[in-house]
Amino acid sequence: MKGKAGKFLTAAAVAAAAGVVLKRMRDQQKEQEASRIRSIEEAVMNNRDYGDRQAYLIGGGLASMAAAAYLIRDCKFPGSHITIYESSDVLGGSNDGGGDSGKGFVCRGNHMLNEETCENFWELFSSIPSLTSPNRSVAEEILNFDHAHPTHARARLVNRDGKILDVSSMGFHSQDRLALLKLLLTDEKRLDNLTIQDWFKDTPHFFTTNFWYMWQTTFAFQKWSSAAEFRRSLNRMMFEFGRIETLEGVTSTPLNLYDSAIRPLEEYLRQAGVHFEKNCRVTDLDFAPGPGLTVKALYLKRDNGEQAEGEARYIHDIRQMKDGDICIMTAGSMTDGALLGDLYTAVPGKEEPFISAQLWSKAAARHLELGNPERFFSKCHETAWMSFTVTCRGDQMLKAIENFTGNIPGSGGLMTFKDSAWLLSSTVPAQPYFAAQPKDETCFWGYGLYIQAEGDYVKKPMRDCTGQEILMEYLRHLHISEEEIAQLMETVVNVITCYMPAVNAPFEPHRCTDRPQVVPAGSKNFAMASQFVELPKELVFTEEYSVRAARTAVYTLMGVNTPICPVTPYNRRLKVIFRALKKAMT
Repeated sequence: MKGKAGKFLTAAAVAAAAGVVLKRMRDQQKEQEASRIRSIEEAVMNNRDYGDRQAYLIGGGLASMAAAAYLIRDCKFPGSHITIYESSDVLGGSNDGGGDSGKGFVCRGNHMLNEETCENFWELFSSIPSLTSPNRSVAEEILNFDHAHPTHARARLVNRDGKILDVSSMGFHSQDRLALLKLLLTDEKRLDNLTIQDWFKDTPHFFTTNFWYMWQTTFAFQKWSSAAEFRRSLNRMMFEFGRIETLEGVTSTPLNLYDSAIRPLEEYLRQAGVHFEKNCRVTDLDFAPGPGLTVKALYLKRDNGEQAEGEARYIHDIRQMKDGDICIMTAGSMTDGALLGDLYTAVPGKEEPFISAQLWSKAAARHLELGNPERFFSKCHETAWMSFTVTCRGDQMLKAIENFTGNIPGSGGLMTFKDSAWLLSSTVPAQPYFAAQPKDETCFWGYGLYIQAEGDYVKKPMRDCTGQEILMEYLRHLHISEEEIAQLMETVVNVITCYMPAVNAPFEPHRCTDRPQVVPAGSKNFAMASQFVELPKELVFTEEYSVRAARTAVYTLMGVNTPICPVTPYNRRLKVIFRALKKAMT
C-alpha cells in the first residue's frame, strides 16, 4: 500500500508541476500576443492624421484626466486638441487635498488603493513621471513607499469601553455564513433594488459580527446600501477577506492621493499641451436629432469671480462640435454638493446643488439609454456622511493615538469605534501627508457614517457639530483623561469638517439598467466615465473604477484594439477561496 501511495503522490506531483509549466507557457503566449497587438496599434496610431479634431472632457476629476492621458499616450492624439472643463478652481474631483499651515489641511475623502486590484490604475501611472523623482513613475514611487511602510492594524475595532477587540474571529453564526455564501452564488440581476438589510433579514446577527463592522467601515457600506454592490465587493476583494482585520492589503501613498497622483498627472497633461478651463461649468448638451447619439454642442458658464458693480460675473458660451470631435462626460460625482466647516463653525445647513448630477439628468431626460441619475441622487439621508481632517502643532496628538493603538503613523490603516453613535473611524497616515505641510505640524483624518445620530458625549448630531466638538467626541472614545484632552486641544490648528451628501450615492440600491454603459448604444461621439457608469464585475468607490471607465471610453470612441487590463478573478483562485473560507469559519 505504501508503494502504491508513493507512486500516486509522485504522479500527482508530476502532474501539478506539468500544470504549472503549461500555465506559464500559456501566459507567455498571451503576453507575446498582447505585445504584438500593442505594436500594431502603435503603428496604426502613429500614422493617424487627426487634423483639427478636438476632444472635450467634462469634469476635472481622475476620470477625465485619465481619459486625456490615454488619448495622448495610446491614441497619439495632440494634447493641444484636448480641453478639460472643471466647474471649481482645482482639479482632481473627489481626489482633493490641500490647505496651509495657518488654516489647516483637508482631504474630503480618504481613498484606498490596492496593489492587486487597481490593474488599470497602476498601468496608467507606470507611464506618469513622479514630480519628486522624474526618472521614476508615479506607480513605482507609490509601491516603493508602500513596501517600505506596510500596514498592519493593531486596533481595528474598539468597543464602548475603549478596549481594543480581538478580531481574529469574524464572529459568524452558521446562518450568517449560509446567507453570505448564497449571496455570492446569486446572479446579480436577481438583486435589483435589494438592500444588504433585505438580504440578511432572516439573520440580523450578521450586522453584529466583527466582519460586518470591519467590511462596512473599510468600504463605507450602510445596511441600506445595495446588496448587488456588496456582492461585488466580496467577489472583487475576496483576497482581502482573509486579512480584513489587519488591512494589510491597503496600499499607502507617500502623500495624500491628490499630491501623490493627481498633481503628477496634471503636470504630464500640461506638458502635453492640454487645455484646462477651471471655473467653467458645462450646463447642458445639445444632441443632434434623429437616430443614434451625437453631441453637437456644449453650453458653458464661466465664473470670472467677483466683478465691479455693473459687470457680469458669469459669461455664457456655446462650444460647437464638428464631425470627428468627441465628448466624454463625468456622469455624477460623489462629492457633488460637499460643504466645509472648521474648528469653531459647523457645516452650513443649506444644501448645495449636485452640479454634475444635474447635467447627467438633463442628458438622461432626452435619451433613456443614459441611465437613471434619480436613483442615485435623490436620498441624501441615505447617501451622506462626514469626514474631518485634524491639523496640529507638534506630534502630541499623534503620539496619544499611537499609545492607544500600538501603531506608528502610516502603519495602522483604519481604527473604528464600533459602538460609537456616529460610527467613528480614523486613520493616521505617515507624516507629512500634504506637500505644503510644515515639519512641525501633523495631520490625521476621520469620518462618521451615522451623522444624524446624537453623539455619545457631545449631545448633538454630527451634522450640526463644529470641528472642535467632533474632535472632542473622538478623543473621549480613546478614554483618556479630561486633563490630557485639554492639553491635546491646545495643539490643534484646525479641524476642517466636510459634509458630503452624495458620497455613498454609488452604493444606492438600483436596477442593473440604471447605470448607463460607458459608450451608450448608438453613440457616435459621446461617452461617460464616472463611478456611476456600468463596468461589469468592477467595484465602485475606487480609483480603479474611474480609470477603467476612462480607458473604456477612449478605446471605444477611438477604435483602439489593445486589450484593457481585465478584472483579475481572485474569487476563482483556489488559494484565495480556501483562505477566505478558513477565515469565515473562525
